[in-house]
Amino acid sequence: MIHHTAIIDPKAKIHSSVKVGPYSIIGAKVEIDENTEVQSHVSIVGNTKIGKNNNIYPFSSIGNDPQDLKFQGEETKLEIGNNNKIREYVTINPGTNGGGGITKVGNNCLFMMSAHIAHDCYVGNNVILANNVPLGGHAHVDDNVIIGGNSAVQQFTRIGRSAMIGGMCGVVRDIIPYGIAHGNRGILQGLNLIGLRRKNIPNQDIIILLEAYKEIFKNENLTENLNNLSKELRSQELVSEVISFIEKDKKRPICTPFIK
Repeated sequence: MIHHTAIIDPKAKIHSSVKVGPYSIIGAKVEIDENTEVQSHVSIVGNTKIGKNNNIYPFSSIGNDPQDLKFQGEETKLEIGNNNKIREYVTINPGTNGGGGITKVGNNCLFMMSAHIAHDCYVGNNVILANNVPLGGHAHVDDNVIIGGNSAVQQFTRIGRSAMIGGMCGVVRDIIPYGIAHGNRGILQGLNLIGLRRKNIPNQDIIILLEAYKEIFKNENLTENLNNLSKELRSQELVSEVISFIEKDKKRPICTPFIK
């Protein structure tokens, strides 16, 4: 059902099952797949593709120009997957030429009121951004990440799979997979044990990951600590994921338990 006050460009590709509420605006290059609901006063413009079964709440702005002074109106993209809840006043911007040209959001995410996803971000599946959480440009957030309210993620920062960030935290360094961080400027506080158990990770695997964590972060010399890590620890899947994350080329330093 499309409300008679909604303004939808005739070139937009809207599945017949999509619901559009009062006073919403949908631009010419927008594609919206089946059973998505766009509530009242929503703006969806630009080269934006939205999947199935999403629910977009009032006053959200999806696909408008990136907040980047280098953006000159070039043709870039925004892709949003399936089963996402995009709450009131959320803003999601498309990519820029300098950042790869695309912003991408996965499936089953919850973006609470006033969250912001900037240009060229990647957001995986099952991600929760609580109220007033902005992701700076080029941020990369892997699956199952939870970021607490009023926390801000600096541009180019990476947050690994199943990490958890406390509220009112400035995230200016990369957070390892399964890590938990909080503080005025994010400090690594340990592993997200609750998240690991919720994923039904075997206790023995968690114990091995804890042992590796203690070895990797026993002092500030991460390179030496990684080199000294035993083959037995390195061979465990979760540990290997953390090591790969730390060793990958990156723009930001790794968040550690040590105050810099």
